[in-house]
Amino acid sequence: MPRSVRLAQSPVVLREGRWWVVGEAGAVPVSDPSFATVLNGFAEAVAAADRAVADLRARPGEPSASSMRGRR
Repeated sequence: MPRSVRLAQSPVVLREGRWWVVGEAGAVPVSDPSFATVLNGFAEAVAAADRAVADLRARPGEPSASSMRGRR
């Protein structure tokens, strides 16, 4: 597992189990437990969505929704 993981395309990074907000001037640790809980939930949702997309892409021979437009 990488030591540092950026959350989606946000300025938030998980480093060694702790959330940080990163900017040009440096990084600030997330000290609010409620905010950290929200970040954890969002990270889990993003990971689940990534897995679902990967599973869909791994299915061979099934037409995608976009290739089925206009067909019955």
